[in-house]
Amino acid sequence: MATKGVGMANKGPSFGLSRQVQDKIDSKYDTELEQILVEWISRQCGSGVGKPEAGKLGFQTWLKDGCVLSELINSLFTSDKPVKKIQSSSSAFKQMEQISQFLNAAEKYGVTKTDMFQTVDLWEGKDLAAVQRTLSALGSLAVTKDEGTYKGEQNWFFKKAQENKRDFSDDQLKAGKNVIGLQMGSNQGASQEGMSYGRPRQIM
Repeated sequence: MATKGVGMANKGPSFGLSRQVQDKIDSKYDTELEQILVEWISRQCGSGVGKPEAGKLGFQTWLKDGCVLSELINSLFTSDKPVKKIQSSSSAFKQMEQISQFLNAAEKYGVTKTDMFQTVDLWEGKDLAAVQRTLSALGSLAVTKDEGTYKGEQNWFFKKAQENKRDFSDDQLKAGKNVIGLQMGSNQGASQEGMSYGRPRQIM
């Protein structure tokens, strides 16, 4: 069983407002989503990455050195893997560097900045719900792209809306400029006459 407080040794207890803020962040962590993500990552990367103990601390410990995350992002590419070197290390700097490589690769894959967690969210356990959000966004992209690299169930992640490009001819575009949408109405013959803007200010 994982030792309670792993990765938290350098942090003292939280009090007052900071404790409330942390509790609110912690409450967003989804244990059902954790199970889906663990199952997906295990299938995606193979038995070599193992599986974590159930719960938030086990999930954090499993991903904390960045190696499993790097294996995950590499598994979504058929060639030219984005993370060139995956090496486990006990050095905090090396672990955070490995996480950063994953984040850079995930962004290149298409995960938006708003869906991206910060390195400390994972390494210090500050916001593991954000880590879940990033991994969910990555899963959704993998399902949507359908490049043959995704190895999970299709219903685990939502397909992202695809861009629906339409090509109009010059004549169609010109004709569209002369159409006034019904919701826009018409301002022909309109004036401000008779309009009032509330009560006039009384000057004593």
